[in-house]
Parts: sequence; structure tokens; C-alpha cells
Amino acid sequence: MLEYKVQQGVGKEYVVFLHGIGGTSNIFGKQLPVFNKNYNVVTIHLPGHGQSPSIQSYNEEFTIELIVKEVLKVLDHIKIERAHFVGISLGSVLIHAILQIAPNRVKSAVLGGCITRFTFFTKSLLLAGDTIKRFIPFMWLYKTFAYIMMPKNNHKISRMLFIREAKKMKRNDFLGWYSLTPIVRSTYECVQEKASHVPKLYISGKEDHLFVDSLKRDTKNDPSAKRVFIPDCGHVCNVEKPKIFNQLALDFLFQNQDVPLRKVQ
Repeated sequence: MLEYKVQQGVGKEYVVFLHGIGGTSNIFGKQLPVFNKNYNVVTIHLPGHGQSPSIQSYNEEFTIELIVKEVLKVLDHIKIERAHFVGISLGSVLIHAILQIAPNRVKSAVLGGCITRFTFFTKSLLLAGDTIKRFIPFMWLYKTFAYIMMPKNNHKISRMLFIREAKKMKRNDFLGWYSLTPIVRSTYECVQEKASHVPKLYISGKEDHLFVDSLKRDTKNDPSAKRVFIPDCGHVCNVEKPKIFNQLALDFLFQNQDVPLRKVQ
């Protein structure tokens, strides 16, 4: 089972935090104490992160469906039928996958630094990385992408945090996650159809230059989605602007407490 931690707070509602590739729950260090004052908080380390099983430990292909299954297995184990979800970067991509596969497990979703598709430039970078990934230390590749995604001085703290946490990964686990990047767009394709009843809040930095324009276009016709773009802020908005992120997310969760279960056709 994936490594997880439950911090009991006030009330009966649960909030599940999902980190991005190379990250751990440490990426939510400025959220957990604040959220725990009002909610029970669950942090989960995805496969290949923290003390969770390596991706090579599974007797089946490593896919986004497998990851969703493992996350839901944790919720089943601690007897959480439905929860609010908060994700950052690829953690938000995973929430999109959950919304397609098991939408009624999600009461509401806060998606930070969300990625709905890759631009031609980003695809070219990923393809170049795929070509050379077997011949260079994976941290070289990770650091390169971190600097491209978060290039400005005000992105430095989040950039360094992501790099520091990624150093704890094993090479094969990183490469396994890297191989999943082409499926990013497919994780969002049916979200508006299958999860139209689930309230969603997208929080991104206006300086999240690789992803923010696509996010605006892809989510503009989703009536259940709200979008906030924080000025002077990059990809990891919960780290760069924690007070703004926390206030936006907590207000949103409060509005969507006790959201009734709706049947999905």
C-alpha cells in the first residue's frame, strides 16, 4: 500500500493532498497546519515517492489507472468514501484521472498548477528528454525542466524545493513517471462530461508560462470550474503564494462542504 498519513482535525470532512512528480507531501508544508484546523488531512506518497512501493514492485504495467487504483485503495483502507482533493502539478493531473474513473469519490477539487495539455514547445522538450534520459543522470533532466518551468527569481524557492525532494527518488521510479507524461491530455478529455457535478477550483500563477494558456482554453466551458490566476507567481503556486492559495482553497472547500452524492450517468 502507498505510504500515507492521516492528521485528524476538526469536523468530519477529509482533504486528500496529492503531490507532483519528484515531490512529496513536504511540498504542502505551508498548507497542512492551516487546513488541519478545519479538516481531517490525508497525505499520500505516490508510487516511487517517499516510502511508497517502487513502480517496479507492481506485477502489472505502470499506468495512470494503476495509480488511481492505489490512491483509492488508501481511501478504502481508512474508510473514506468521499473526500475533497488538493493537487499540485501532476498531482492535479492525477485528480483529473480520478474524476474520470471514480468521480463520486470526489466532493470537490482544488487543482494547483494544473496541466491539461502540452504545447508544441513542451512536447519538443519532453521528446528531447526522452531521447537522452537513459544516458544522463536523471537529476540533470529534472533540474533542466525545473529551470525551464520556473525560470524567474521569484520561482527560486519552489524550484529548489522540487529539486531537493526529487533527489530522494530512485532513477527507475523517475523514468517510469516520465514515461507517463504523454497521457496528460487524455486525463482531462472527459472530465467535463464525467465530472460535471464536481466543483473544481483551478489556481495557477500567471507566470506558469508553459501551461496557463492551455488551461484557460480547456476549462472555459466547464460550468463547474472556477479559475484564479495569481499575479507574480509561477507553477508551484501553493509554495510561492501560500497565503493566497490557502485562503482561496479554504473558502472554496467551505462552500462545498457536505456536497451531496449525485448519480453519474
